Amino acid sequence: MTSPSLDRITQTPGIMGGKACIRGTRVTVGMLVGQISAGHSVEELMADYPYLKREDVQQALLYAAWRAEEREVVLATA
Repeated sequence: MTSPSLDRITQTPGIMGGKACIRGTRVTVGMLVGQISAGHSVEELMADYPYLKREDVQQALLYAAWRAEEREVVLATA
């Protein structure tokens, strides 16, 4: 997977410990991905964070997918 165009994702060392955030907010990609994985819908996230746009959530998921494919992580086997 090549590096996607992510104009809504920023990383600033002094904000949220340098974690990837939605541009202009302190909403981290990890928080959004965690909420989606916990069963929350994009609509629920947008209601909880009215300053987010659908494209913000989509780019957060795209960024997370890109990072997951960027390197191989060895997981424990069952």
